[in-house]
Amino acid sequence: MTNQIAVILGLMILALFLADALFLGWGLPVLAGKALVSSIEYLSFWR
Repeated sequence: MTNQIAVILGLMILALFLADALFLGWGLPVLAGKALVSSIEYLSFWR
């Protein structure tokens, strides 16, 4: 992955979170946090 692609993907993710906060109201930060906690618990089980 080049730096240009990484920056574009990062900006797209930020734009999605911004659109969610301003217009959509899906609660994406909460969903992303729950998914992160779930994956951390799953990985800690395999440790």
